[in-house]
Amino acid sequence: MRSHKMQFCVHAAALVIVAHFAFAMNACAAYPERPIRIVVPVSPGGGNDIVARLLAQRLTDKFGTQVVVDNRPGASTAIGSEIVAHANPDGYTIMFHSATFAINAAMHPKLAFDPIKDFAPISLIARVPQLLVVNPGVPAKTLAEFIALAKARPGQLNFGSSGVGSSPHLAMEVFMDLTGTSFNHVPYKGTAPAIADVIAGQLQVVFDAIPPALAYVRAGRVRPLVVSSAKRFPLLPDVPTFTEAGVTGYDFASWFGILAPARTSSVVIATLNREVMAIMQTAEMRERLTDLGLEPLGTTPQDYGRFLQAEITRWRSFMQRHDIRSL
Repeated sequence: MRSHKMQFCVHAAALVIVAHFAFAMNACAAYPERPIRIVVPVSPGGGNDIVARLLAQRLTDKFGTQVVVDNRPGASTAIGSEIVAHANPDGYTIMFHSATFAINAAMHPKLAFDPIKDFAPISLIARVPQLLVVNPGVPAKTLAEFIALAKARPGQLNFGSSGVGSSPHLAMEVFMDLTGTSFNHVPYKGTAPAIADVIAGQLQVVFDAIPPALAYVRAGRVRPLVVSSAKRFPLLPDVPTFTEAGVTGYDFASWFGILAPARTSSVVIATLNREVMAIMQTAEMRERLTDLGLEPLGTTPQDYGRFLQAEITRWRSFMQRHDIRSL
């Protein structure tokens, strides 16, 4: 009698598990049934925001339901990141972010979230090559000449950035580390005032993303010496890569990616990844991103997770080695 009762309990438990699993699968199969929110942890108008909106529109077309961008700037992307980390893991709140997410995690070990454990990777979206530009009055026409000038005048040349730990700052730190040069760092509240001071001659050099620097390059107000992409960038075919300019091993680019809250269903993650990958493979999207100065990508969630972990580890080690701290 007891045996039959135990069998009944086992079968009942199994039915509950199967029913629960079936319910979850049906819920995922219907995804998405309502609008999806893409949190962008920076202010509207920047490259991060622009690309997020391009992707949101195409996902809206794919899903047939609204995909909206929600800008939540502040604390070097930490505010928006915390919102997503603590959001319901149902696939209706995800985050579009830049390399600042990994850099911030490396620089601030006591955040209100865990950059790895509290998020589920979806896909890496694009790389953002950096362009090294100098004031036209700098007596160096090539990267080799510029390195020689810097070594002849150690600590006498100034570079600008959009703040300690920003992409332009770290791009130059990697450059100094690799070439054995030394520059004075002048942090600003954005790259625009930094490049303005390069044009004015207050600074000699700055790293900047291609799109904002392009107009100044074409107008002859700054001189580009090198681009950090692996190949010459289509918008600047005459600007060499680091390898072509004689410096091997330079490895820096900003990037964009998408994360969901941890514990989001693997079915939902797979759905989002599949649709994002399909969008990234279209000629129209690739051309649009290239025009914005980006290298289109698209990865599996697993590859993106490994990449993100490696980036955080890399920058944590680099910052400790060079004593880079937030102000």
